[in-house]
Amino acid sequence: MSAFSRALLTWYDHHKRDLPWRETQDPYHIWLSEIIMQQTRVAQGTPYYLRFIENYPSVQDLAAAPQEDVLKLWQGLGYYSRARNLHATAQYIAIELDGKFPGNYRDLLKLKGVGSYTAAAIASFAYDLPHAVVDGNVYRVLSRIYGIETPIDTTAGQKEFQKLAQELLDPDRPSDHNQAIMEFGATQCAPKRPYCVLCPFNDRCVAQATGRIADLPVKQGKTKVRDRYLNYFVFGDDEKSILLERTGKGIWQGLYELPVLETETLVHDAQLLREHDDLPNLCEVVGLSVIRFRESDTSLLNKEPVIHKLSHQRLHATFWKVDAMPDKAMDMQELRKLPVPVLISNWAQKHWPNY
Repeated sequence: MSAFSRALLTWYDHHKRDLPWRETQDPYHIWLSEIIMQQTRVAQGTPYYLRFIENYPSVQDLAAAPQEDVLKLWQGLGYYSRARNLHATAQYIAIELDGKFPGNYRDLLKLKGVGSYTAAAIASFAYDLPHAVVDGNVYRVLSRIYGIETPIDTTAGQKEFQKLAQELLDPDRPSDHNQAIMEFGATQCAPKRPYCVLCPFNDRCVAQATGRIADLPVKQGKTKVRDRYLNYFVFGDDEKSILLERTGKGIWQGLYELPVLETETLVHDAQLLREHDDLPNLCEVVGLSVIRFRESDTSLLNKEPVIHKLSHQRLHATFWKVDAMPDKAMDMQELRKLPVPVLISNWAQKHWPNY
């Protein structure tokens, strides 16, 4: 055992949190927890994990569920492609693999939505196989303690950190080691305000010694955020309205939202929407020959756009009241069952008392 692993495991044995997926080696439960916890804080993700286990106790149960129900249960976690991949993989395992999870790292990598990190996590947590995990927490811990400045968003950086993580891994306790280093990064060596005074590595941490804690890990490029302008049409009233399924590729594929027109800039004049090239298509989809807005002073329901931030996008949403009740309108009781983006859910709960 390396000195690093020895100190890490001693810390973990005294400080590990009591998390439900640590009570089992069932690969289904571990896989489910790992997919849910990707890009999600433990406090936010744990209730979702427990609800999924309650609703779908086995991979066969998850596979048999309609995708719409899976997306509804996932609602609020974001990154909905994870939920779609989760469902597709459950069906693959239930049907093609007779309900049995792959028992090795290489075959786990073949599962949809499972990358090198998730495969290593399942392999070590479920089967005690010696594969080191490397996630954001691991990058942070290793870069600070060893003073590594290679950018983590480069191929060279990823290879360097993976190699070091594997060298440090305790082969006798791979599951505990992997959980320990992620736990350490999440609670001790946190992104901001790490507990350096009580850190078991403070006598050997390069970042601490050189005053570079805030600078590590290094990331080469910054994500460019794109602004998008969405104009949502509110048909019906507090009792009935219409939501449409979002089709095609995109972050909200399979979710439902109010009928929408996207514009290049923010729109405050209904006349510009009347002249929108896609308005005839929208009329056809909702089953109306024409869309009539209220008077200009009441049609725009929010004078300032609702800003909804995603990882790569900043959405500016405005909501327009339309004087119409399409044949496709549904009762609020039915609309509540549909999976919707948080943007729409928040708006509906605020403006539709019966939603």
